[in-house]
Amino acid sequence: MNGTRITSEDTSRISIVIGIIIGVLATAIALYFVFFAHTVKEAMTGFDPNRPVPDDATLRKRLTAEQYHVVRENGTETAFKNKLWDKFLPGIYVDIITREPLFSSADKFDGGTGRPTFSKPISKDSIVERDDNSFDMHRTEVRAKRSDAHLGHLINDPTSPTGQRYAVNSAALYFILTEDMEREGYGSYMSAVSPVTQK
Repeated sequence: MNGTRITSEDTSRISIVIGIIIGVLATAIALYFVFFAHTVKEAMTGFDPNRPVPDDATLRKRLTAEQYHVVRENGTETAFKNKLWDKFLPGIYVDIITREPLFSSADKFDGGTGRPTFSKPISKDSIVERDDNSFDMHRTEVRAKRSDAHLGHLINDPTSPTGQRYAVNSAALYFILTEDMEREGYGSYMSAVSPVTQK
């Protein structure tokens, strides 16, 4: 530099420094998002009974408005207008909050409710049944034991192989296809799933 005069060489150096700073910032931002995405995937993959149940603030960010309304405000989704009611592919249905396995496609049937319907859970230990006297009706509410998520209702149903129908909200469940179960950390639950012939 000559006095206060900026030469083309100085301009070139400044451009290089600015380019390096921008490159470092871009790399840092990219690494942050890769790490964040990995952390979220880790938190949402497989079921770990030692993993804490996410707090309310985390659930509000992670779940859709409808999912949150169902699992934390005891909501009910619209019949016949939800993503899982008419799907009969082989796999397991897990808790949307904790990813704990709750129901199997082997026990799913069309109960005419417009919501996923099961004859039984994978394990009764993962489900809690409570009296529900809301809306001037007496019903049995079904909740996930670990997450305390509202799932739906248990109804006596002579058309069910067990005489019972678990009518569950799609919004409370996350479905994992049989072919993805091993990769998603559910290989030990393969025996709970059998080929489904019902369409």
